[in-house]
Amino acid sequence: MMVEMKVSGLALDETVNVPVLILKDKEEKKVLPIWIGAMEAVSISMALNRMDLPRPLTHDLFLDTITHLNGRILRAKVVSLCEGTYYAELDIEQNGELKTIDCRPSDAVALALRANAPIAVNSEVLAQSELAAMNNQAMPHGENKTEDWSEALERMTPDSKYKM
Repeated sequence: MMVEMKVSGLALDETVNVPVLILKDKEEKKVLPIWIGAMEAVSISMALNRMDLPRPLTHDLFLDTITHLNGRILRAKVVSLCEGTYYAELDIEQNGELKTIDCRPSDAVALALRANAPIAVNSEVLAQSELAAMNNQAMPHGENKTEDWSEALERMTPDSKYKM
């Protein structure tokens, strides 16, 4: 089952200087932090801030290409978590046919934001992420086992928010 999520924001994990994409469900009860690259964070930030540039960047170019080929992005999905790596897919409709394309979650989110398409996460991925956090397997910078993602992310100060 897929859980609809939204981009809650971007933060900077200052211990490793890596941007974190923060997804939350509509009720803001489930949180999924995904550590991403700096360039992907910039692209997501630009989409969140509805910034237009005189020339298209990579995600803009890809969306323009999909559109010019009579396609449209239906949704971005985070579909699995394997050995600490999240996997995503884009559902694209082209001429009445559904096509699914493998991609990184950061690229899927950057494109979904530009296309005003929903973002969803497999409920099993959310459960795996929560379990990993409880077992201290994937917590940011070795947090306490009893602490959950929300508490760890809340400690990120306003100064650690990813600024563009």
